[in-house]
Amino acid sequence: MDKQLIKNIIVEKQQQIRQVELLQRAELFDKKSCYVLIGIRRAGKSYTLYQDIQAKLSLEKAKVEDFLYVNFEDERLAPIHANELGMLLDAYWEMYDQKHPCIYLDEIQNIDGWEKFARRLAEEKHRVMITGSNAKMLSREIASSLGGSYIQRNIYPFSFKEYLAYCNVELNRNWEFNPETRLMVVRRFAEYFRQGGFAESFDKTDKREWLTSLYQKILMGDIVERNKIRNPRIFRLLARKLADCVMQPTTLKRLEHIIKSTGDTISPTVLKDYLDYMEDAFLIFSIPNLASPLSEQQTIVKRYFADNGILGLFLMDGETKLLENLVAIHLHKQYTNTADELRLFYYNKGVEVDFCIPEANTAIQVSYSLDDITTYEREVGGLIRFLKAYKQYHGLIVSWDTERQITEEGITIDVVPVWKWLLKAI
Repeated sequence: MDKQLIKNIIVEKQQQIRQVELLQRAELFDKKSCYVLIGIRRAGKSYTLYQDIQAKLSLEKAKVEDFLYVNFEDERLAPIHANELGMLLDAYWEMYDQKHPCIYLDEIQNIDGWEKFARRLAEEKHRVMITGSNAKMLSREIASSLGGSYIQRNIYPFSFKEYLAYCNVELNRNWEFNPETRLMVVRRFAEYFRQGGFAESFDKTDKREWLTSLYQKILMGDIVERNKIRNPRIFRLLARKLADCVMQPTTLKRLEHIIKSTGDTISPTVLKDYLDYMEDAFLIFSIPNLASPLSEQQTIVKRYFADNGILGLFLMDGETKLLENLVAIHLHKQYTNTADELRLFYYNKGVEVDFCIPEANTAIQVSYSLDDITTYEREVGGLIRFLKAYKQYHGLIVSWDTERQITEEGITIDVVPVWKWLLKAI
């Protein structure tokens, strides 16, 4: 690897990052801790690094020379190997006297064996931030290699609240009682609901084209190529079928039958691998059944897409699926961490409840509208039966635009519009 090229890349990024315009996100990092940031491609991991650097430049009076930033998706770094990563510091120290620069290693999962270098940096008391677009970066093996030196953090596409900030919509204390502000929130939500939270798409004229391109990069680059999938056509088919099955608990056997019904064949082992690859790339996530024994909670799960913009690529008139998917995303952010702890569930045992959060004692149904009597009886009746059995829970129905309170059989259930619910904590 050419050391002069590395020097050029370091200086180039130092100048670029200072000039990047950012919408500040509520990501707080300790000044001395090291972090591993993971999440779906284009969720904003690199911009989170930029934000951290810019904060130090403005608040701590640091200089650009104090930062060593390298993006391993830069094609000029493609030849570098793990045993050459030390050249990054060697090149930096030949230019600057700073013995402990803040080090930012973007998309480092592209380098096999990177974790030993990262651990050495932490042991030498460097402050390091690492990003990656693959959950395998947090596998037990890699976590062991890092020696507990890094804090793990998920980075997601923009929330609805962040999207409103991007659109310069300010929410005062009692904003919901201001007709003008309320109308603006509803209008902006209609956009966010379908286009999703990838910030780079917000100013694009053809958002669907941009989202399609992103999906192809995730599919081909982060999944098919990285995992050496021989038949990407079946993989594409599986993604479409998962979009059709959003909201529905699915087993491996059922997905296998769905694929076989199209004339293709896939073994249970390969199917499970494909689903794992999708989750590793953060394209989808799954939640288990609270009513299932612990040993079976990963057998029958509900799967959702990481962003409504990507899910919408597969759907024509999919408002109901998009609504539940958006609620799932919001809950997933709140109640899923990088540990193996399960905190978010659905419930299916004699009665169906879309989402259950034991630590918040909350049971949630998602219903686009309650105007239809059959829908009303199914959603409200099911939730009442659950709440009678689990008296410590309170019930909530997230709808498109209905706001009311239902009291039946001594049970009170709040019905709230999704755009309002997204802006308030549970």
